[in-house]
Amino acid sequence: MEDRLHMDNGLVPQKIMSVRLQNSTLKEVKDQASNKQAQILEPKPEPSLEIKPEQDGMEHVGRDDPKALGEEPKQRRGSASGSEPAGDSDRGGGPIEHYHLHLSSCHECLELENSTIESVKFASAENIPDLPYDYSSSLESVADETSPAREGRRVNPTGKAPNILLYVGSNSQEALGRFHEVRSVLADCVDIDSYVLYHLLEDSALRDPWMDNCLLLVIATRESIPEDLYQKFMAYLSQGGKVLGLSSSFTFGGFQVTSKDALRKTVQNLVFSKADQSEVKLSVLSSGCRYQEGPVRLSPGGLQGHLENDDKDRMIVHVPFGTRGGEAVLCQVHLELPPSSDIVQAPEDFNLLKSSNFRRYEVLREILTTLGLSCDMKQVPALTPLYLLSAVEEIRDPLMRWLGKHVNSKGEIKSSQLSLRFVSSYVSEVEITPSCIPVVTNMEAFSSENFNLEIYRQNLQTKQLGKVILFAEVTPTTMHLLDGLMFQTPQEMGLIAIAARQTQGKGRGGNAWLSPVGCSVSTLLISIPLRSQLGQRIPFVQHLMSVAVVEAVRSIPKYQDINLRVKWPNDIYYSDLMKIGGVLVNSTLMGETFHILIGCGFNVTNSNPTICINDLITEYNKQHKAELKPLRADYLIARVVTVLEKLIEEFQDKGPNSVLPLYYRYWVHSGQQVHLGSTDGPKVSIVGLDDSGFLQVHQEGGEVVTVHPDGNSFDMLRNLILPKRR
Repeated sequence: MEDRLHMDNGLVPQKIMSVRLQNSTLKEVKDQASNKQAQILEPKPEPSLEIKPEQDGMEHVGRDDPKALGEEPKQRRGSASGSEPAGDSDRGGGPIEHYHLHLSSCHECLELENSTIESVKFASAENIPDLPYDYSSSLESVADETSPAREGRRVNPTGKAPNILLYVGSNSQEALGRFHEVRSVLADCVDIDSYVLYHLLEDSALRDPWMDNCLLLVIATRESIPEDLYQKFMAYLSQGGKVLGLSSSFTFGGFQVTSKDALRKTVQNLVFSKADQSEVKLSVLSSGCRYQEGPVRLSPGGLQGHLENDDKDRMIVHVPFGTRGGEAVLCQVHLELPPSSDIVQAPEDFNLLKSSNFRRYEVLREILTTLGLSCDMKQVPALTPLYLLSAVEEIRDPLMRWLGKHVNSKGEIKSSQLSLRFVSSYVSEVEITPSCIPVVTNMEAFSSENFNLEIYRQNLQTKQLGKVILFAEVTPTTMHLLDGLMFQTPQEMGLIAIAARQTQGKGRGGNAWLSPVGCSVSTLLISIPLRSQLGQRIPFVQHLMSVAVVEAVRSIPKYQDINLRVKWPNDIYYSDLMKIGGVLVNSTLMGETFHILIGCGFNVTNSNPTICINDLITEYNKQHKAELKPLRADYLIARVVTVLEKLIEEFQDKGPNSVLPLYYRYWVHSGQQVHLGSTDGPKVSIVGLDDSGFLQVHQEGGEVVTVHPDGNSFDMLRNLILPKRR
């Protein structure tokens, strides 16, 4: 619920779990609550789903499109894991009582507080990609081969998630402050379009499957590391992991951390040797410790640093580990701390640190580059205005009339997230902030290299969806742009928000989504009646969107063998090797209608941070001596929305069986085995989806059961759990 759910008596929700109740339990609950006022919702009986699935029902969606490759026309003017819906478990249990849930920051809920609202938010995206279950070293060569020359060096050839995890010790205010210090200095060093930095808490480090989703582990705590956690870190190294220790007690490989009081919190001269053996001399703040080799002497790697004193105290060591490329750079100087009068008292010491600050960053970037990261610095782009565009001319006048009736005296429409100010033109003097964004309504003023309205128009073949576009070159996140419009605009207007780039892309929960130029980024508004096939199975929305992306590409003539696939519940993958995109679904139930925002991002022309669709096309052309043309984001967004509308129509007409054959054709899980509970749990085989869109597995005893994610933010296919029964 992203900290937005308020409950009575100060209760704090920690996790939402589906519990399948027997009829006797339902009756008991109903009897206990019989004297309370409650809203009663009794689902209508569903029609029979005994319909023969149409295997090729969606195969030819959009195939007769003359602009199949997204080529530019002559004119250039103007991109679940939620609570289980009322399904089989509810039918036959009698009427179900629904209590009001209030989202404290929801502006619409505050305005409609006295009316009947049930607001449930399904944050259903797994934004953090993960490695395949049985990857091999061939992955790196595939990634290198598919990286076009225009992108230069691929920053992440391993296919791992582009995550840097920061462990700063026990959960305390001091540790939180240390996390922000370390995060700040690393964010100044690495390519912001290629990596995301996360706080790795101790309980998460012990419980969650983070090792396969981490490019670099940073350990920055003086605290002693518990033995079970130390073993986790060593296991990560043995798998080829990379570790950066910043003034930490963590060590291995025969090196020991020994205290030297004379060095504690003193400014010292450091001699740092780079990988090419050149030296950098700088003033640094010492932690008061140094590295000494124990009885087992291991040859350190190329990087090293020692103090310019008589003992030449070793302060930076580079230690390889294992046979799979694991390595660590361990430091006992405070590279993470900026010069500050808070940490040094003498003015001369402060001046020494200040004069060495540039070289401190030089050393940090050398270390990060050696550990496999890209430190190519890119400036954070400035936010740009939105443009209000229409895909069909006849909807323009009704749209402007509707706006005239719904903006306030300042020409604004406000939501809990931001204000949209509608203007006829934009001047650069007007400030744009994440909370207040101007929207230019004059289409004649629109032109963009990243979004061609004519291409979008010619490839959008929908009855309703995607007709009205809010486009921005750079915006914080498209997920917030439609907040103030989603409950008010007529359904036939079909809102979609498209951006060439996001600066604060959203994923599941508090996670981030990297959105550089070349990534297709959009949020689509759809409305689904509660009493409908899809309304009773809202988790299927994410599956429909995922398969729509794959079908939009693979239904183009000659592109059917581009190895794009879906991974449960909401990821788009290259084969089963690398994540190429994902889906985020937020839904709110008001009255009898679900208002659903579907956020979708997938890499089209950007080879970083993982791989993109045009890389796959380039590789396919090499292997098959073909001449398939690269695709455009604006063209693909239009095709995806077209396919999605047809999939929704099929689902509403015939239920899940009408779309599951297409989903299974493209998914990566055929014959895949996973563990329940943990890596030591029982092994089960994935067999398909149940009637509500959850994963079904086959147990050794022969029983087919539904499983749910355990709530970890790294990989929803790890640590799967069986729902509790009562």
